[in-house]
Amino acid sequence: MGVLNIPNTLTVARILIIPVFITSIIYKRYNYSLYLFIIAALTDLFDGLFARLTNQKTELGTFLDPIADKFLLVTSFIIFTVYGWIPKWLTIIVISRDVIVITGWLIIYFTSGISRVEPSIIGKATIWFQSLLIAYILIDVNIPLSEGFPELFFIITACVTIISGLDYIYKGLKLTHAV
Repeated sequence: MGVLNIPNTLTVARILIIPVFITSIIYKRYNYSLYLFIIAALTDLFDGLFARLTNQKTELGTFLDPIADKFLLVTSFIIFTVYGWIPKWLTIIVISRDVIVITGWLIIYFTSGISRVEPSIIGKATIWFQSLLIAYILIDVNIPLSEGFPELFFIITACVTIISGLDYIYKGLKLTHAV
C-alpha cells in the first residue's frame, strides 16, 4: 500500500496548513484563520474516516496523524497566548502534558522496545476539548460572542488535559510494570 494515499495526503495537508494559519493570525486575517482551522479539522476527520473505510492505514499515517494534531494545537495555544486570547497557565498545562507524554513514550521505547501506545478515550477527549476551545476563540474573534472568554471553558480544558496526562503516566507505569 502506498504511503501517499488519501489519508496520509490529508494529514500532510494539515501540517502544511499550520504556517499559513499562523501567518493569517499574525496579519490579523482572522476570518482566514477560522477557515483554515476548519479545513484542518476536516482533514483530521476525513483522514481517519478514509483510512478506516478504505483500509488504507499505514505506519506513516499512524505516526503523522497525532503529530499533526499536536503541532496544530500547540502552535495555536502558543500564538493565542501571545495574543492574550488564552491564559498562560493553560498553555503551560497543555505543553507540559504533551512533553510528559512524549518523554514517557521515549523512556518506554528505549527501556522496553514498546513503540505503540494506544490513544485513550480521555486523550481523545483532550484533543476534542482543546480543538473546541481554539475554534470557539476563532469564532469569538470574528464574531464577538461574549465579553471575554468564559473562564469555565479554560478550566474544563485544563482539567481534561491534566487528567489525560495522569492517565498516560499511569498507563506508562503499568506498561513498564512499575505499578
